[in-house]
Amino acid sequence: MSTEGTTLDHAARVRAHQRRTAAVQWIRRTHGWFGLWGAVLGLLFGFSGIWLNHRNVLKLPQAQERTRAQLALPDPVPETPEAMSQWLQGALRMSGPPNSTRIEAARPVAWADRSDKTAPALTQPAHWVFNFGGPNEIVQAEYWHGNRSVGVATTHNGFVATLTNMHKGGGMPLPWILLVDTLAGSLIFLSLSGVALWMLTHRRRRVGLALFGASLFAVLALALSAL
Repeated sequence: MSTEGTTLDHAARVRAHQRRTAAVQWIRRTHGWFGLWGAVLGLLFGFSGIWLNHRNVLKLPQAQERTRAQLALPDPVPETPEAMSQWLQGALRMSGPPNSTRIEAARPVAWADRSDKTAPALTQPAHWVFNFGGPNEIVQAEYWHGNRSVGVATTHNGFVATLTNMHKGGGMPLPWILLVDTLAGSLIFLSLSGVALWMLTHRRRRVGLALFGASLFAVLALALSAL
C-alpha cells in the first residue's frame, strides 16, 4: 500500500507540474503576442506621455500655425445644428462630419442687472461649436445664433503637436478611440500576466509580494496626496 500510495503521489505531482508548465507556456506566449500588438502604440504613447509630463522642461517645438477667418452664411441660414453641420462640411471641404459638436442653448446672461424688474431680460444667444479635422489639422467653426457669418479657426500642427493630439484623442475618429481601448486592455493583461509569470516561475514570492505592495503603496500615497 505504501508503494502504491507513493506512486499515486508521484503521479499527482507530475500532473500538477505538467499543468503548471502548460499554464506558464500559455501565459508567456500570450504575454508576448499582446506585447507585440501594443508595441507601436506603446512607443507612441510613451514618447508623447513623457513630453506631456515634462513639457515645461522639454520645450520641443510644436510648430503650430493658427489662422482665423469669417465664413458668410447662405440665405436662408441653416436653422438646426444638423443642417449647419452639413453645410459647414461642404463649405469647408471636409471629408467627414464633425468629430464633436457642442450646443449651448440661449440663456440669460449672468451679469444682467436684475434690480429693475421692468427692464427686458438680457439673453445670450444660442452658441454652436463644430470641430472638424484630425490630429495634424483642427478646424473649429463657431456660430452665434443670429449672426450672418461663422467664425472659423484653423490650427496646423507640427510633428510633436500631432503626437500629442493622438495621445489625447483630439480630433481622432472612433476607430482610433477603439484601437486605443485595445491598447488599454493589453496593458491590463500584460500587468496581470507579468505578475502571474513571476509568481509561477520564482520561488522567492515574498520578495515579489513586498515589491508589489511597495509599488501599490507608493501609487496610493501619491494619488491621495494630490487630492
